[in-house]
Amino acid sequence: MKGNRIEYCKDELTWIEAQKTTPRRQAHAEFVRRFNRPDVSLTNFTALCKRKGWKTGRTGQFKKGQTSWSKGKKRPFNANSARTQFKKGDAPANRLPLWSERHNEDGYFEIKVPQRNPHSGHSTRFIHKHRYLWELENGPLPTGMCLKALDGDKTNTDPSNWKMIPRALLPRLNGRFGRDYENAAPEVKPLILATAQLEHAAREAKKR
Repeated sequence: MKGNRIEYCKDELTWIEAQKTTPRRQAHAEFVRRFNRPDVSLTNFTALCKRKGWKTGRTGQFKKGQTSWSKGKKRPFNANSARTQFKKGDAPANRLPLWSERHNEDGYFEIKVPQRNPHSGHSTRFIHKHRYLWELENGPLPTGMCLKALDGDKTNTDPSNWKMIPRALLPRLNGRFGRDYENAAPEVKPLILATAQLEHAAREAKKR
């Protein structure tokens, strides 16, 4: 059951509205003292202001040019926090040095090279190691082309193991046509590749 409705006189309402930008707790304490209203709790006072739309004007966000309250203050020492803080000169554990290698989820080796990352703008990036080594010998891979491991082993990064083929040829080598190039016997792989290349060439010729 709800309590009795709290009534406010005109002078009280006028005063409360005039103090709307004052912190609620401070304004409430002054209101109780000034008007002798111990029956009005802080909750009642706040609810009234909300009903009337008397906002404090504070959003809880910093404004441009506003100085933080903690500026210049030293953070209290916390032993647990100190153990995980970076020390001056430290590098994060995940910052691998140049030429580091890793094995990605698709089964390829990647190598960190001094090339600009087009996504982050960083001066280094990870790229497929087999492609990096192949391009060192053969130049940039043309648009629309990709590299295929001749022996089906993605971890064999020797440039001689990789052949440049049209990207559109890949479906003819993989499961879509039932050829499963990667898992085929070594002696059958050249035949599968040659057949796929002939089919692709014939399809492209029909387009012209």
